[in-house]
Amino acid sequence: MEIENFSSKICIENLIKVYGEQPSLALRMFREGETREAILKATGQVLGIADVSLTISPGELFVIIGLSGSGKSTLVRCFNRLVEPTSGRIYIDDENIVRASDRRMRELRLKKISMVFQQFGLLPHKTILENVEYGLKIAGISEKKRRQKAFPCLETVGLSQWSDYFPANLSGGMKQRVGLARALATDADILLMDEPFSALDPLIRRQMQEELLQLQTRLNKTIVFISHDIQEALKLGDRIAVMKEGCIVQVGTPEEIITQPANDYVRAFIQDINYAKVLKVSTIVRREVPFILDRETTQTALKKMQHHNIRYMYVVDDRHQPIGILNQQHLQQINSDRFNLSQVMETNFSQVKLTVTLDTLFPLFKSDLPIAVVDTDGKFAGVVEVCDLFARLSQNEQ
Repeated sequence: MEIENFSSKICIENLIKVYGEQPSLALRMFREGETREAILKATGQVLGIADVSLTISPGELFVIIGLSGSGKSTLVRCFNRLVEPTSGRIYIDDENIVRASDRRMRELRLKKISMVFQQFGLLPHKTILENVEYGLKIAGISEKKRRQKAFPCLETVGLSQWSDYFPANLSGGMKQRVGLARALATDADILLMDEPFSALDPLIRRQMQEELLQLQTRLNKTIVFISHDIQEALKLGDRIAVMKEGCIVQVGTPEEIITQPANDYVRAFIQDINYAKVLKVSTIVRREVPFILDRETTQTALKKMQHHNIRYMYVVDDRHQPIGILNQQHLQQINSDRFNLSQVMETNFSQVKLTVTLDTLFPLFKSDLPIAVVDTDGKFAGVVEVCDLFARLSQNEQ
């Protein structure tokens, strides 16, 4: 019985891919519990994907990572059936595309699923604009309409001024931008990106990663990104799937992958990671009660600080946004609740969002004041002190 999943953009169920002329024999051995190596030795068949199931949500940037030969590129090519699965189901918007006709698959590739390859695949005899609009041309869209759609995509990736040039005139990073613009031009909901930045120089690669993240905040596509670079995966991914020998050994957020590795294989991947560049402030924020301006008395604030044994307390306004910080010692010197807090409230303080990484904090610890932490709406969420930061990092180094 096939299970439909109405909450996901992509849903993979029990996907298996066997390379060879007798896949049924290899499939039977796999279902009997034989390993990938044993199947290859006995049958000459290669188990590319070994019973993979996963779901990817709309608007998610989902990264699949693994060593060479782990099956990650085979898996992503099954998503648009450039590689035909041997067994299993692939739902795109609840449509099982394993059952789709060739005609339907061509339609899906033209309108719903675009792909960006490691090798740019640009046509050397066509201009940059002609390359970007090529998929639209194949779809039968008129020249005027396809140019109206393609040119804004070139603008999106910052190459509109290169529209009349040819690929030979562009650098590697620029060519990859053209490939991305070509994928965007179809206005597909899903982007499949197979190691698109791995051939680029490190500096250009980091730049492309930043540009992809910026694009995603504006476009909110569902992106499946293949990589062999764990630092890239941790930087880009909302969630990450780690593959080994055709299997997925762990799926999780970047924080879950580095703080709760499933096995030694995953631990080996993350052993050289700079945790401060991955872990978010939300993992160390200390939830503390603030002083609400014009709603509480100074004596109330002092009692709270003494009760919770804290030296400082942040002051928030009626929108719950931090506007200053109080010192317990200073409050003890105040005899009247009518005292003007602005005379003792420190207003020169640092604040960060819950979503930034821990490395953002280092230059902010210029005094002994705790850093205010706010949510995406700017509302007070708690504090972070230097001891919290180093305690978290030392925990991961053990």
